[in-house]
Amino acid sequence: MRVEAPASYRVTGRRQETGDAWTLRLEAAGDATPRFAPGQFSMLYVLGSGEVPISISAIPDAGTTLVHTVRAVGAVTRTLCAARPGAAVGVRGPFGRGWPVELAEGRDVVVVAGGLGLAPLRPVVHELIERRERFGRVALLYGGRSPADLLYRDELEAWRAAIDVELIVDAPAEGWDGRVGVVTRLIRRAAFDPANTLAMACGPEVMMRFAASALRERGVPGSSLWLSLERSMKCATGHCGHCQLGPLFVCKDGPVVRHDRVERLMGVSEL
Repeated sequence: MRVEAPASYRVTGRRQETGDAWTLRLEAAGDATPRFAPGQFSMLYVLGSGEVPISISAIPDAGTTLVHTVRAVGAVTRTLCAARPGAAVGVRGPFGRGWPVELAEGRDVVVVAGGLGLAPLRPVVHELIERRERFGRVALLYGGRSPADLLYRDELEAWRAAIDVELIVDAPAEGWDGRVGVVTRLIRRAAFDPANTLAMACGPEVMMRFAASALRERGVPGSSLWLSLERSMKCATGHCGHCQLGPLFVCKDGPVVRHDRVERLMGVSEL
């Protein structure tokens, strides 16, 4: 197996989103990677720390620019989140299968996100808004542990001009006048035609299981429901086996998969 050397990128922008998550803007220092599609991921390499898979969180027009939202949870991600402008980052990718935005044309679209799960869905929202006339009703249903854990707060408000944006948190804070509870509560009341809807969901696995059940109860078929899975991806090419889920290797067969392909597998606790 041949593994391509990482392309050289530099950090050119850094914005704190939550207490432990940062959005990094990277610019190619030489040859750029091929263009990413919404839902794909890259392997980000930091000298002395290692390599980690991170989903693309925006796709700027400039092909030499990459945007990733990273949560500081391990040695590599903590180093990335602390990186200052000018810091070097190696990039391999794009990897994986992305969101089937092209299948949504002429249909209602429901985007369900939990916590950091909005990051891989953010390029989808950008595309839905940019080509708004091609879709029916569009709803973003987004939940977090608290208001402070919601990503892209300024953008969420701006998106309301083009699509329905509904927010909910597990634990409200002072000044929060929105809904309180789990994101499945938003699914039950959202306006869409289940027979003509494409749904996309990303977040903690337990949240996606309940969100998928709620969407299926509303009448959305499994063939019209797509999830982005999160497993321990290491090689990004399906050779190491760390991300295996039954017969699937999430890094190459996913991370975006159709619900009816993984519904049974997600219900097996041993997996």
